[in-house]
Amino acid sequence: MIKTIKAKFSHGAFNPLEPPPTDLVHEGDEVLLAVSPITPAAGSIIRETAGAWKDLVDAEEMKRNIYADRLVSTRPPVSF
Repeated sequence: MIKTIKAKFSHGAFNPLEPPPTDLVHEGDEVLLAVSPITPAAGSIIRETAGAWKDLVDAEEMKRNIYADRLVSTRPPVSF
């Protein structure tokens, strides 16, 4: 079984940021460590792309179109 936990590399050693799974590893056990950096938070990607659509879309017109489309009924009338 494989369990992933976050760790921080500091002073030449990996220090776990959460408790190790005691059902899988015990003191003195050797483990295989796969290292992969954590990708930046999704919020930073959104901030980097903010404003990319500026002047390409008229947001007010788009809102008016959305509200107008909501008034169109595409359902047939209910019959009993």
